[in-house]
Amino acid sequence: MSTAALNIGSRALTTHLSALQVVGHNIANVNTEGYSRQEVHTRQAGYQELGGLFYGKGVELSTVRRAHDAFLTREAQVTASVAAADSTRLSQMQRLESFFPLGDDGLGAAVNDMLNAWSDVADSPSDLSARVVALSRADDLASRMRDTAAQLDYLASSGRQQAIQTVADVNRLAGEIAELNQQVLENQGAWGEPNDLLDQRDQLIAELSKLVQVSTVNADDGSISVFAGGSQPLVLGRNANELKVTRDPMDASRSHVTFMQAGVSMEMADANLGGELGGLMVFLNDDLPSMTNQLGRMALSIATQMNTQHTLGLDMNGNPGADLFVPPADAPGLAHTDNTGTAQLHASVLDASQLVASDYELSFDAAGVSIRRISDNTVTSYPGLPVQIDGLSIELDAGAANNGDKFLIRPYAQAAKNLDVALSAPNQLAVASPVQVSPGVSNNGGVSVEALYPVSPSANLTDPVTITFQADGSFVATGLGPGNPAPDNPGPPATYNYTPGQPIEFNGWSLTLRGSPAPGDSFDVTAALPGQIAQNGGNAEAMLALRDTPAYDGIAMGDSYSSLISHLGTKVQGAKFSAQFSEQVAASAEDARSSVAGVNLDEEAARLLQYQQSYQAAAKFLQVAQGSFDTLMQTVGR
Repeated sequence: MSTAALNIGSRALTTHLSALQVVGHNIANVNTEGYSRQEVHTRQAGYQELGGLFYGKGVELSTVRRAHDAFLTREAQVTASVAAADSTRLSQMQRLESFFPLGDDGLGAAVNDMLNAWSDVADSPSDLSARVVALSRADDLASRMRDTAAQLDYLASSGRQQAIQTVADVNRLAGEIAELNQQVLENQGAWGEPNDLLDQRDQLIAELSKLVQVSTVNADDGSISVFAGGSQPLVLGRNANELKVTRDPMDASRSHVTFMQAGVSMEMADANLGGELGGLMVFLNDDLPSMTNQLGRMALSIATQMNTQHTLGLDMNGNPGADLFVPPADAPGLAHTDNTGTAQLHASVLDASQLVASDYELSFDAAGVSIRRISDNTVTSYPGLPVQIDGLSIELDAGAANNGDKFLIRPYAQAAKNLDVALSAPNQLAVASPVQVSPGVSNNGGVSVEALYPVSPSANLTDPVTITFQADGSFVATGLGPGNPAPDNPGPPATYNYTPGQPIEFNGWSLTLRGSPAPGDSFDVTAALPGQIAQNGGNAEAMLALRDTPAYDGIAMGDSYSSLISHLGTKVQGAKFSAQFSEQVAASAEDARSSVAGVNLDEEAARLLQYQQSYQAAAKFLQVAQGSFDTLMQTVGR
């Protein structure tokens, strides 16, 4: 009986000593990231029968178990992954936003300064200093466009390097998780688990979740499998696979994340990646190309429309105007590496005012060609090329496409980075209009000429045209070429309605009159006289009028930068809201996990006192049992 008492005391002593060690371990790791509070679980040590009675054998240690909730841990990992993705995208978007300043340093100021400079040229066509200013303003705009495009290229390059480093970190963590799986298998006990190894593994998975969103599956042997991108097995037991950053098969300037297993690669959708890597890839393959297209469309539209108008005028020597900006090159069709056909194609600008800021993917099949506008995934089918879409003309240059061939067209990828002024001398500016207007000598009404300038390259541009007003305020136009609008009133005589201040457009020119005409008042539009070219600022007025002409989306050229900034601002605000919201959700999930798994020093202090008292009581009991045993032995020994 005394021996049993000694055993009870020794068991109690060692059990409560173990409990004190666990409490000390908790206190020591109160600030250790990823540590889960450990709890001692005890049980009765059984019983023995003596004299028909049953006596307990005391207490023994059952197991040391960590405070862990698999659901809360998973929730914390998932929300942390989303928060990391949103935060990474927001930081990149804010960097992007810094490249598009407002005020005098912005592209909007450069556009309007360039357009407004034509006002002084129109007022003083022979003033070389005014022409120099107009030319320098155009050069300044082109320079700013190129600088901004270069910044976007740098952002893309640095983002790709960041993606490569992030993928390297993902692969490293995957390898470490696989190694910990091996250690868990080797140290798994019959009655307990290697808690610290499990914590280390969970911490690695938490770190991995911030880089890429993962899901986990626990195996019966204690190992854990980790799946990335929805279903790709990044870690299977003791084995780890890898991710890799690869080039797009149609556009080498873009990158994708691919999953590698047994030498086979599979491209992973950016939207499924999650984590920092997902946020970064969404920015690189969605947000950044979108802004590149916005900037490129702005540059392409301005250059195309200004070149078109400039070539309608005459320079100081009476020669037809040349392009003001270096003509934007046609966009080539980028062929997919798996294409089997020999087709070569390109896209050129047909109508700058109809351009949409998007890339296009062409897919050939037996029915013809399908064109997907990538910005909104709108698909349109055609029987074949050439095709006109969104202000672009897509044409086949050579060869033929086979079924299944794919092409990518990026109309705006190079527009801003290649924008440059084509003229070098102020006298090359086509300031003069090739047509002039002369009021009739007998006019006695109150009509005045506000503007006359060319608006399209008509073959009848300089043909003589006479406008004669009727008693009802309408007018008759004689000398018109083909393709002009039909008369508003059949007559006779056939007449056109007149509205003061509303442009009258015939034969490729636009004439704006103001005031009330008298019956018989007339105006003659003829070719400009060579001797008056130096004082003719008609085309300068047309260049200035482009400020209010729709550049695209119905937005005036002078407001084109505002449209770009509005698009960017909407994206940044959306990214900011998402980042703030997901951060709050992640913090809430982590608090819930920590409330279960975290160490509370007040609770540990109470447990420390509890187990200390239990240990001391066990020691006292053991002392009493030892004394009783010694007395028994002395008595028996006599």
